Amino acid sequence: MKAMGLVPSGFGADVEGRLLIGGRTADDLVAEAGGTPLFVYDAGLIQQKIGLFRAAMPPEISLHYAVKANPYTPLLSWIADKIDGFDVASAGELGRVVHLGLPISFAGPGKTDQQLETAIRAAITINLESEGEGERALAIAAQGSRPPKLAVRVNPPFSLKGAGMKMGGLASQFGVDHDRAPALIRRLIDAGADWRGLHIFAGSQALHADALIEAQAATVALAAEISEQAGTPPPEVNLGGGFGIPYFPGDQPLDIETVGTALAKTLEGRPKILGETRLSIELGRWLVGEAGVYLTRIVDRKESRGETFLVTNGGLHHMLAASGNFGQLLRRNYPVALANRFGTEADSEATITGCLCTPLDLLAHEVALPRAEVGDLVAIFCAGAYGLSASPQEFLSQPRARELLLQG
Repeated sequence: MKAMGLVPSGFGADVEGRLLIGGRTADDLVAEAGGTPLFVYDAGLIQQKIGLFRAAMPPEISLHYAVKANPYTPLLSWIADKIDGFDVASAGELGRVVHLGLPISFAGPGKTDQQLETAIRAAITINLESEGEGERALAIAAQGSRPPKLAVRVNPPFSLKGAGMKMGGLASQFGVDHDRAPALIRRLIDAGADWRGLHIFAGSQALHADALIEAQAATVALAAEISEQAGTPPPEVNLGGGFGIPYFPGDQPLDIETVGTALAKTLEGRPKILGETRLSIELGRWLVGEAGVYLTRIVDRKESRGETFLVTNGGLHHMLAASGNFGQLLRRNYPVALANRFGTEADSEATITGCLCTPLDLLAHEVALPRAEVGDLVAIFCAGAYGLSASPQEFLSQPRARELLLQG
C-alpha cells in the first residue's frame, strides 16, 4: 500500500456518501457536463484563497493571476474583477484576457517578432528575457507611434530554497543576469521606451514560509540594487510568486499569514529608491490548484499477478501531473477517491490507470480505496492548476476532457 496526499479542505460528502463539489454531487456535475472525463473548478474555493491573500499581504501588494496555471475562459472572466492584473506567457494567453480590462504583463523566452508586435499594439508590459529581445522590441516599436512598455525580467543570483522548480541562481534561458540588468535598463530608457520596471522570479511550488520570506527580502534588496546602478527608480516590481500547495503525503499548507507579516516588515524598511514603486505578486497554482477535481469513469477492472487495476476513460493526456511526468523526480500519489463512495472507508488496494497504450499512464499506484467496480467515478484532487492545459491532449487522439466552472 502506498500513501497519497490529503484531500484539500472544502470537499465533503452527502448523506449517501457521495462527493460534493461546490455543494453538488460529482455524478450530477458529470450529467450536466455530458460525461467524463471532466475537470470541475469550484469558484467558491478560489474566492476563499483570494480572501486569504488580501487579508495576509500588505495592502500595497497587487495580486496578479498567472494565466498559465489554468487558462479556462470562464474562469478568467470570473476572476477578472477579483484581482489586479494578469501575467501571460504567450500571445495565445494574451488573446484570452486582453479584453478583460486589467493590466497585463507578458513574460517567457523566445517571443517572436509577431508576438512582440502584438504586445506593443495591445499596450501591455513586456518582460524582456534578454538584451536581444529588447533590441527587437525597440526596432518593432520604432515602426509605429507608440513607445513600448518594457520591463526587465531578472535572473537573480539566488533561488527559492525548497522550490519544486528553481528559477534563479543558475544559468538560464529566463531573464537577464542581474549584473547585466542595469545596462539594459539604461539602454531602454535612452531609446525612449516606456520603462515599466522589474520582474524577479526565483522559484515555484514552495511550502515553507521561511524560504519565501528569505527570497522576498532578497528580491526587494536586489530590485533596489539594480535600480541604484541603473540610476532610476522602477515604476513597478513584480516579486514573482512561488506559493505552493500540498499534493503529497507529508506536505503541509503554506503559512501565508507569516509570509505576509514578514513582507510587511521588509517593505517598511525598503530602500528609498523603491519608495514610490508599485509591487505585485503573481500567483496561479496557489489560487486555483486545490479548487479543481478531475473526474474519470472506471471502464474495466482487472487482476494481474495479484494486483488490481482500475482502468478509466481518462489518463495522462488530461492529467499529466498526476502520472508523475510533470516535474516529479520520484512518482508520488495525488489525493484520489471514489466520488460515488467518498464517505466509505477503504478496504482494498488498487492501481488506477488511464486508457492510453503506455505504462506511463498511471494515475494512482497501489492506493487504499473502497472496492471499486466498473462504472464507479474516480476523483483526482489538486487538479485546478497545470491539469488539462499542461497535458498532451492530442496523444493517441483520445477524446478531450470537458471543463466546468461552479460559481455558486
